[in-house]
Amino acid sequence: MTPLPPAPHPFRRVAAAAAVLALAAALAGCAGAPQPNPSAPAPAPEAAGAAPAPGGGAPVPPPGAGRAANPPPAGIVSVTYDDPGRFSDARQGTPESPRARRAWVDALCLHLSEAAAAVLPEGQRLEVRLTDVQRAGGFEPARGAQAGQVRIVRDMYPPRIDLEFKRLGADGTVLQSGRRTLRDPAFMERGARGASDPLRYEKSLLDDWVRREFGAR
Repeated sequence: MTPLPPAPHPFRRVAAAAAVLALAAALAGCAGAPQPNPSAPAPAPEAAGAAPAPGGGAPVPPPGAGRAANPPPAGIVSVTYDDPGRFSDARQGTPESPRARRAWVDALCLHLSEAAAAVLPEGQRLEVRLTDVQRAGGFEPARGAQAGQVRIVRDMYPPRIDLEFKRLGADGTVLQSGRRTLRDPAFMERGARGASDPLRYEKSLLDDWVRREFGAR
């Protein structure tokens, strides 16, 4: 009897899922704050501002570089974010690995990119930067050690997202810009789509902002 092949190791499944999410984030124009790599060699002075493209093509600028001089192409929604380790959610929540934290921030980034692209007039561009996020729910260690490790969603713990944005015309003219603090104290009364989505309240908060700020096409 031919033995069955071994089942995929759980770590490989997690790594594969993370790779898919990273690829989707790159395609959607999502990017976080660049992280230093102490083991990487220092770049040569002439290459500090850009990396050579494969095959000797035009140099590729590093993440975040040249954003004002080289805005994203027409029709692109660019969403970036600050260091998630400094977000309110990281300071007030339970310990979380940087990889896990960036995974849910990337998921919000992708959702916002899709929602904004659906209503953005043709030829316009949108740049958004998430500067702080506090997810819905809180931790109550006073109720016991186990409760201190579980996010409890109550109306007293509403979601909050701080962001900066800039909407540009096809010629690069700034049509609209500003900073917004998104909150919804009544988030539990309104409910949210996708009861199984752990980010449903934050995604609804972003959807509401897109509708208010840019309207529906």
